[in-house]
Amino acid sequence: MTVWKTSMRNFLAHKGRMALSAVAVLLSVAFVCGTLVFTDTMNTTFDKLFAATSADVTVSPKKAKVDDIPENGKPESLPASVLAKAGKADGVEKAEGGVSSSAVTVVDSHNENMGSETGAPTIAGNWTRNDLRSMEITSGHAPRGPTEVMVDADTAEKHHLKIGDELRTIAATGDIKGKISGIVAFKVTNPGAAIVYLDTATAQRALLGAPGRFSHISVTAASGVSDAQLKRNVAQALDGSAAYKIQTQDEAAAENKDSMGSFLDVMKYAMLGFAGIALLVGIFLIVNTFSMLVAQRTREIGLMRAIGSSRKQINRSVLLEAVLLGIFGSVLGVGAGVGLAVGLMKVMGAVGMELSTEDLTIAWTTPVVGLALGVIVTVLAAYIPARRAGKVSPMAALRDAGTPADARSGWVRAGIGLVVTGAGAAALWATTRVDEASDGSGLLGLGVLLTLVGFVVIGPLLAGVVVRGLSAVLLRFFGPVGRLAERNALRNPRRTGATGAALMIGLALVACLSVVGSSMVASATDELDKSVGADFIVQAADGRPIVPQAADALASAPGIDHLTHYKVLGAKLTGPDGKASDEDVTAADPTYAEDVRREVLSGDLDKAYGKDAMSVGEEYATAHGVEVGDTITVAFGAGGTAKLKVAAITSDETALDQGAMYLNTSTAKRYVPADKMPQNMIMFAKAKDGQADAAYAALKSAVAKYPQYKVQNQADFKKDLKDQIGQLLNVVYGLLALAIIVAVLGVVNTLALSVVERTREIGLMRAIGLSRRQLRRMIRLESVVIALFGALLGLGLGMGWGTSAQKLLALEGLGVLEIPWPTIITVFVASAFVGLFAALVPAFRAGRMNVLNAIATDG
Repeated sequence: MTVWKTSMRNFLAHKGRMALSAVAVLLSVAFVCGTLVFTDTMNTTFDKLFAATSADVTVSPKKAKVDDIPENGKPESLPASVLAKAGKADGVEKAEGGVSSSAVTVVDSHNENMGSETGAPTIAGNWTRNDLRSMEITSGHAPRGPTEVMVDADTAEKHHLKIGDELRTIAATGDIKGKISGIVAFKVTNPGAAIVYLDTATAQRALLGAPGRFSHISVTAASGVSDAQLKRNVAQALDGSAAYKIQTQDEAAAENKDSMGSFLDVMKYAMLGFAGIALLVGIFLIVNTFSMLVAQRTREIGLMRAIGSSRKQINRSVLLEAVLLGIFGSVLGVGAGVGLAVGLMKVMGAVGMELSTEDLTIAWTTPVVGLALGVIVTVLAAYIPARRAGKVSPMAALRDAGTPADARSGWVRAGIGLVVTGAGAAALWATTRVDEASDGSGLLGLGVLLTLVGFVVIGPLLAGVVVRGLSAVLLRFFGPVGRLAERNALRNPRRTGATGAALMIGLALVACLSVVGSSMVASATDELDKSVGADFIVQAADGRPIVPQAADALASAPGIDHLTHYKVLGAKLTGPDGKASDEDVTAADPTYAEDVRREVLSGDLDKAYGKDAMSVGEEYATAHGVEVGDTITVAFGAGGTAKLKVAAITSDETALDQGAMYLNTSTAKRYVPADKMPQNMIMFAKAKDGQADAAYAALKSAVAKYPQYKVQNQADFKKDLKDQIGQLLNVVYGLLALAIIVAVLGVVNTLALSVVERTREIGLMRAIGLSRRQLRRMIRLESVVIALFGALLGLGLGMGWGTSAQKLLALEGLGVLEIPWPTIITVFVASAFVGLFAALVPAFRAGRMNVLNAIATDG
C-alpha cells in the first residue's frame, strides 16, 4: 500500500512533467486504434455491400474473375441456354440473366469522366430484380430502350446529373449514348463506385459483344430452400457444372472480399508500421522523462532508502508510475483513435471514397490492443530508469539532487554500440555487392536495423563530438551565452543522445525515402532518354486498355510517321528443357524496335518480328537454357498453340520492359481469334520530320472524345512520373510527421525537465547578471543544437540507407543515384526551427523564475 501511495503522490506531484510523455503515448495509441477502427469499418462496408449484391446462388463462367478487367474489353459470358437450365432446377423461385462489365468509361455531355478518382470501378450492366437487394429507384424509371440509361445517386450528386442529361458509355464494342431515365440509390454504403444501367439487349450487345448472352446468372431460392441445397440443384441441372462457377451468396461475397483483401491489408499494415515508428520515438521520450525524474529525486529516494524502503519497493514505485502514465495516455489514445478514424473517413469521402459513420466498427480487441500496447511500452521504457532508481543508496540523501551520474557514456556501452554499428555498416556494404535484388533485401533490412540500434547506443559518444562541432560553427557567434548553451547540451551526453535519437529516426526515414524517390525519377528519366525513341506515348491514367475506336482515331491522325500497337497476352511457354511456365508475351508492331531500344545479347531483334518468331529475355533464356535458333512452344491462353523460333535474346539491364518477350502482332493474330485479341495496353507514335508539334496536337485531338487516355511527349511523361512519385512521398512524409511531432515533444520535455533540474543554477546566473533575454536565448540555442544534432545523425544515416537501397534498384534497371540536396538542406534548416519552437515554453518559464526562490530551492 505504501508503494501505491508513494507512486500516486509522485505521479500527481509531477503531472505537468508527465503530460508530454502522456501525449506521446496518446498519439501512438491513437494511430494504432484509429488504423484498426478505420480498416475494420472498411471491411464492414464492403462486407455489407457484397452480401447485399450477391444472389442466393450465382452462376458465372469458370474463367471469370471479379477483380480483372478483361484483356479484350469483353467479360467472359454464358449463353442464354444456361439461364433456361438453371431456371428449371428444383427449388428455384426465379433465375435472371445479368450483364456487368467494369471495362467501361462513362462521360457526360461535357466529356467529363464520371468515374471515381480513387480507383473504385465504373460498372455498367443491365437492371434486374436482383439489384433490388441493394438498390432502389428514387426517381424516374429503369432503361426501356437503347437511348436510356440509369445512374446511381452518388454519381449523380457528385457530378450534378439529373434526369434528361446525356451520358456516353465507352466500351470495347463502341460508344453508347443515352439520356438519364432514372436515379437509383444504394441501400447500403457505396464506397465510391460509379454505376450505370442499360436495358438488357443494349448491355448484351455493347458490353459482351453478342446478343443473348450473360456475364452471370442470379438464382433466387424458393421458400424453405437453403443456398447450399440450391447450389447442388443448379449444379445438377447444369450437368455437373464443369464449365461454370457456381457460388452461394456467402461464397460470392467471400470471393469479392478476397479481391479487396490485399488492398486493405497493405493500407492497414502500412499505417500500423508508421504507428510503430511513432511508438518507438515515444519510447525515447518516456525513457528521458523517467531518467530525469529519477535523477531529480535522487535525494528523496536516498531518504526513502535510509528509512527502510527496499530496492524492490523503489523499483516498483517507479514502474507503477509508468503503469499510471500508460493507462492514462492509452485511455485517451483509444478515444482519440476513434476520432482519428472518423477523420480519416471524412478525408476519404472528400477524395471520393465514401464511408459512412453508420458502419463505424469498434471491435472489442481494438481498445484492448490500445491499452495493452500503451501500458507495456511505457513500462518497458521506464524499466531502466526504475532499475537505476532502485540502485540509489541511502548515502545519496547527503548529496545534491539532480547531480548527473552519467556525465560520460560508459566505455562498454560505446564499445557495444560501435560493434553493432560496424556490423550494420557491413550489412549495408554487402547489400551493394549482391547480384540479385531478392538476395539483398534481407541484408538491407538487417543493415538498417543494426545501424539504427548502433547509432542509438553510441548516441552519447556522438553527442560529445557532433555537438562540439555544431557549437563551433553556430554558437560561437553568441559569445558567453552560446558557450553556456553548448555546455548544457554536453552536460549529460546520454540525455542529449536519447533526445536527438528520437528526432533522428523520423528524419532518417525521410532522407532514405527522398534518396530512393529521387533516384527512381532520375533513373527512369535517364532510361527514357537512352531507350525511348518514340516521340509520343498514349495510355490510360489508370492502366486500362485502349478501346479499338480510340486506337482507330489515333491511327487517322495526320503528321504521324508510324503508330505502334502494344498488346500483352498470357501464355504457357515450354522451352527446350521441357519445362512449362506461365508468362506474358508482348505482341507489337515491328516499329516497336525503334520506339524502345533494347540491348540485344545475341541474335537480331528485327527478325523476332518475323513470321513465327519471337525474342526472350535474358533471365528466361538462362533459366531454360534457351539459345538463338531454339523453338519454344507457346500456348496462348486466349487462343491456340504456336511453335516459335527464338530470333533474339535481350538484356534485362533495363527498367523498361524488363524480361519482355516480343513477337509480331500479325503472328499473334494467327493463333488468337479476333474476338479474343487483347486491346492495346499502350501505344507509341513517331512524328514525321519537322511535324512534331502538329502531330502532338493531332493526337490529342484524336482522343479528345476519350478523356481516360493521355497523349504525352517525353517531357510530359517524365513530369508525370515525377509527380506520381512525389505524391506518394508526400503521403509517406505526412505519416512520418507523427513520429517527428512525438520527437519534438521529446525535445520540449527534455528542456522543461532540464530547466527544473537547473533551477538553483539558473537563479544563481540571474543573480550575477544574466538577463532574462540571455537566459531564454541560452535555452533556445541549447534546443537548436540538440535538434540539429538529431537531424545530422538522421540525415546522414538515411542517406546511407537510401544509397544502399538504390544499389538494389540498380539491379532492376534503375541505375542512377541522385541525392536530393535541396530536400536534405531544407530538412536540416527546418530542424533548427523545430528546435526554436520546442524551446518556446521552457524558455518562457525559465525567464519568469523568481531569482530568490530559485536560489533557495534544494533542486
